[in-house]
Amino acid sequence: MKGSLSLENIKRIDRSNMLGLLLDFSLQFRTAQDLAKTVEILFEKRDFNKIVFAGLGGSAIGADLVKSYLYSQSKLPIIVYREYELPAYIDSSTLVFISSYSGNTEETISAYNQAREKGASMILVSSDGRLKEYAQNDNITFIQIPGGLPPRCALGYLSIIPLCVLEKLGLIKDVSYSIHQAFEILEDLNKSKLNPHIGEKDNIAKFIARKLFNKLAIIYSASMHFDVAAMRLRCQLNENAKALASSHVFPEMNHNEIMGWQNPKKLLKNFLILLFRDKHMHPRLVKRMDITSDILRKEGVELIDIWSRGEDLLSRIFSLIYIGDFISFYLAILYGIDPTPVDKITYLKNELAKNV
Repeated sequence: MKGSLSLENIKRIDRSNMLGLLLDFSLQFRTAQDLAKTVEILFEKRDFNKIVFAGLGGSAIGADLVKSYLYSQSKLPIIVYREYELPAYIDSSTLVFISSYSGNTEETISAYNQAREKGASMILVSSDGRLKEYAQNDNITFIQIPGGLPPRCALGYLSIIPLCVLEKLGLIKDVSYSIHQAFEILEDLNKSKLNPHIGEKDNIAKFIARKLFNKLAIIYSASMHFDVAAMRLRCQLNENAKALASSHVFPEMNHNEIMGWQNPKKLLKNFLILLFRDKHMHPRLVKRMDITSDILRKEGVELIDIWSRGEDLLSRIFSLIYIGDFISFYLAILYGIDPTPVDKITYLKNELAKNV
C-alpha cells in the first residue's frame, strides 16, 4: 500500500532489493581493505605534489569522501574532477585515481587518456569495462572491485580502497583503526536506528522520510569534512526517491543563500531543512548554525537536526551518509517507487552512445 513503511510494503516496492544492499553496506569496508592489500603498484614512487580523482556520479562520491576526510590531514591538495577534460596542471608529479564503476563512463575515459598523455602516475578503479582493458594494455595499476551493484551503492569500495592505497604509498597515516570504528558505528546504526523492523517513532530515517514526503529537501552541513554527506544525500534523494533536493554549506550559505529564505513566501512551507550537525565542529560554525536555525524557523520553515555518531572522524562522516541513504530509501517507498532503477540516466547514456 502506497504511503506505508511496513516491511511487507517495502518488499513489494523494492523489487531490485536496494534494502539488502543498504543493510550489507558496511561489509564493503573489510572487502575493500583486503583488495587494497593485494594491489601491485606499477609505477615508481615519486614526490607527488597533488592528488587528483576523476569520476562521475556514484563513482566520484568516494573521492569526495576521501577529500573531505583528509581535509585536515593530507599535506597534498586533493581535487575531484567531474569533467571530460583535465586542467593544465596535471603532470608527471600528479597522482591520479581514475574511477568508473562500470569502467565505461565516457567522461572518465576521456580523463584517463589525458592523464596518460600528461605522464601522470595513475591508479584505475572499476568493476570491469574499458578501464580494465586499458590497464592491461598500458601496464597501469588496476584495482577491480565487485560488480553487479548500482554505482552509488559501491561507496565503500570507492572510498576505503583509495584511503588504503594512499596509506600504502606513505601519503597518509594508518587508517585501519578508523575504518574499523566506522564499520562498528554503521553496524550499530543498522541494528538500533535504521533497520526496517524498527517503527517510525524510533527509526530516525523513517521519521525524516515521512516528514519529507511531498516536500523539497534543503540540506545544509559544514563545508569542512561534512560537505560530502550533504552532497551524498542530495544525490541519493535524486536517484533513489526520484526527488529534487538542494544542498549548501556553512559558512558560505551565511553570505548568500540565507537571504533567499524570504521569497516566494507561498513555497516556504513546502521546504524541509535537514541540518547535519557534529559535536566536534568549529565553535563558530556551531554558533552560525544556531543563529541561522532561529532565523529560518521565524520564517516558518521546518528544520530537523541530524547528528553524526561516533568519535573518529571517518565514523562521523559515514554515519551521516548512512542515515541519509536510508532516508532516501524510505522516501522512495513512500512515493511507491522502486529505488534502484535510474531510467532517465540509462536513456541519456543510450542516446549519447548513438552519436559516438
